Amino acid sequence: MTTQEEPASAAGGEAPNRKKKLWVLSLVPFIMVLGNSMLIPVLPKMMAVLHLTLFQAGLVVTAFSIPAGLLIPLAGALSDRIGRRVVMVPALVIYGVAGILAGGSALILPHPYPWIIAFRILQGIGAGGTYQLAMAVAGDMYESRSRARALGLLESANGVGKVVSPIAGSAVALILWFAPFFVYGLLSFPIAFLVWRVIREPEQQRAKGSFGQYWRGIQHTFGQKAGSILVSFLAGAVVLFVLFGVLSYLADVLEKIYGIHEFPRGLLIAIPVLFSAMTSYAAGTVLQKRLARWARPVVAGGLALIGVSMVAEALIRNPFWALTALVLQGIGTGATLPSLNTLVTSATSTKERGAITSLYGSVRFFGVAMGPPLFALAMTHRTGVFLGAAALAFATALAGWFLINESVMLPKSLRHGGPTRQDAGARQPVG
Repeated sequence: MTTQEEPASAAGGEAPNRKKKLWVLSLVPFIMVLGNSMLIPVLPKMMAVLHLTLFQAGLVVTAFSIPAGLLIPLAGALSDRIGRRVVMVPALVIYGVAGILAGGSALILPHPYPWIIAFRILQGIGAGGTYQLAMAVAGDMYESRSRARALGLLESANGVGKVVSPIAGSAVALILWFAPFFVYGLLSFPIAFLVWRVIREPEQQRAKGSFGQYWRGIQHTFGQKAGSILVSFLAGAVVLFVLFGVLSYLADVLEKIYGIHEFPRGLLIAIPVLFSAMTSYAAGTVLQKRLARWARPVVAGGLALIGVSMVAEALIRNPFWALTALVLQGIGTGATLPSLNTLVTSATSTKERGAITSLYGSVRFFGVAMGPPLFALAMTHRTGVFLGAAALAFATALAGWFLINESVMLPKSLRHGGPTRQDAGARQPVG
């Protein structure tokens, strides 16, 4: 039996097989991020057709994100006990079906807004069993330095989804404003099929014993690492709160003030998230060799860069320089998230990873949910909203710098350059 860090020559066909699994897993964060990002450039059109306020339109994002955030911990704990795949696949199916139902309600009903909100809640329930479980599987598959690169690829796929989705959403909305809802089903069903066929998990990786024993294991992890874990959770929520809040605000400004319509609006919204995706991939590649020394400074520095971009947004009125400031935000976002993902997934054992990773995903979703409604206030209180976001980012950066402790979050294999005997025996290959 081979360990996760053995070369391909020793592991036979296992390394290429793991690579195929990782690419399939990367489709999960890609489809999940479409749940909100594809609709953001369509919100102004939805407001006009359905006669909604910006706050009501923002609830289309919130209705998806809050149930996802609430269900993610349950999905994670369940996956620790019955397996990741058997939770992810039904979740992807629910996600796609709910999207089709939301689009169908807009097609056939004269007043579809309440039904769209209802089906977005259902879609969020499906989303609760997707990305964070893919992160947990990647954490199960990879030990030592390779984990940072694998999680960087997943976050990069999430970032690519953020880039593609506003452009795709704008393009599809040229046909019908509600057409993006149908895309969810077209994509989620084949991805669910691939996950079912490709991902395999050995029985011995699942949590055993009573629920009380399982819960005590989670409590033990938090007892040893509470400060670092909680700050990492907060940082993930703050990064996505600012990102999705700014993107929804940007979509509305481009429509109302500059008269920029769906497709060019989607291209402009994609610029900061393109830089985020590129930075995520670069961060994952670099961090796999320097994670123990760089994780904390990268998290703090990325949040500080987001804070600087928010100060610039509060003070700058020139559209070109305002968009440049959002590029800085994208770079800060892309640097921070892979580091946080690796810290959180490395902080616990395989048998509890689903629960811890999913709690992290839950607070990330709450950040996404709060962003659009609160940033809607920026239409009348721009300076205050952006300076408040800057203060939050700076405060979280300071907390990350002083409270994240890599020595308690990372296993010895990541702190000392290679897998130790203890680390190597901690997991078996995902077969």
